Amino acid sequence: MNFNVRRLAADAGTFLSRAVQFTEEKFGQAEKTELDAHLDTLLSWAESTKHWTEKIMKQTEVLLQPNPNVRVEEFLYEMLDKKVPMRANNHELLGECMIDSGHEFGPGTAYGNALIKCGETEKLLGSAEKELIQSSAINFLTPFRNFIEGDFKTILKERKLLQNKRLDLDAAKNRLKKARVADARSAELNSSPPLGEEYVAHFSYMLSFLHVRWLKAETELRIAQSEFDRQAEITRLLLEGISSTHAHHLRCLNDFVDAQAIYYAQCYQYMVSLQKQLGSFPSTFSNNNQQAGSSSASISVPTAQPAASLPAPPPSQASPALNELRSTSGTRKARVLYDYDAASSSELSLLADEVITVSSVPGMDTDWLMGQRGNQKGKVPFTYLELLN
Repeated sequence: MNFNVRRLAADAGTFLSRAVQFTEEKFGQAEKTELDAHLDTLLSWAESTKHWTEKIMKQTEVLLQPNPNVRVEEFLYEMLDKKVPMRANNHELLGECMIDSGHEFGPGTAYGNALIKCGETEKLLGSAEKELIQSSAINFLTPFRNFIEGDFKTILKERKLLQNKRLDLDAAKNRLKKARVADARSAELNSSPPLGEEYVAHFSYMLSFLHVRWLKAETELRIAQSEFDRQAEITRLLLEGISSTHAHHLRCLNDFVDAQAIYYAQCYQYMVSLQKQLGSFPSTFSNNNQQAGSSSASISVPTAQPAASLPAPPPSQASPALNELRSTSGTRKARVLYDYDAASSSELSLLADEVITVSSVPGMDTDWLMGQRGNQKGKVPFTYLELLN
């Protein structure tokens, strides 16, 4: 191997000079060149972008894959540059379990048929979840990761170079300052030199040496200042690109929101379709139980029904709270059990699990209450509600 001894010695000297300057700055024994306010603000902005990008990435990965063991496994496959093996997700596993149990009980029975239909829907939900994960990984996580592993690493590299150039500049300033002090002292001694030719020759040589040293220090300072300014400009241009990074991440965020909207819309459609398919199962299942001579237990599936055929109120609803509400002119909070579409302008549409305010109006049918949600008001079926204490 060929070594450039001169280059190696120069690099060692530069490293030692930087180390000395850095140490003296830490102990307050040397001055430090401060970056301009704009560049300092850009550096802080870049650090903040990197910090929050990493946190958003981490939480998104947790959202898409809650199992930490699976995340570690996928990370190892990625590090080894191998394809992650396909595996069934929780929805698909539940769907297969339901389908198998439905075939065991018999597709001809109401319960077995319902299990099969639920299982098929769960597998559709699992497929939609996989599409969400794939879309989010490509359009959202990958661009964020590319910034952390690419653009930001370049910024770190240039920032480190800027720090080194700043140390070189301050070290050059310190050398020039020392050279000027030494030159001034030699000038004072030269104004009253000692007698003797040998002393005159010696002082002439010293003056010449110090003057050359002073000129060299000035030259080094100009070079160091030029290199520092050039590196500061390069770093500034890279940091100003963070605005473009934010714009790109905004587009990625829109893609992520679109993917989520598609996913939840698909899930809603699948579940509404399943609700409609299961709507006729309770009565059928009850008939099957009666034919088999079993107990009269029945299964009820909450589905949105038209106002003309409201479900019978559960026994718990015939409570003193309801009687108290009807006997007074007060109001109560109620939780909606099922979705309900208003059949006329006098009725109020409902969404499952929302909480509304209800009151009893004299002369109104006993199956109905007056509901209010904000400024919206209308009749609501009592059997779709659960009065809250």
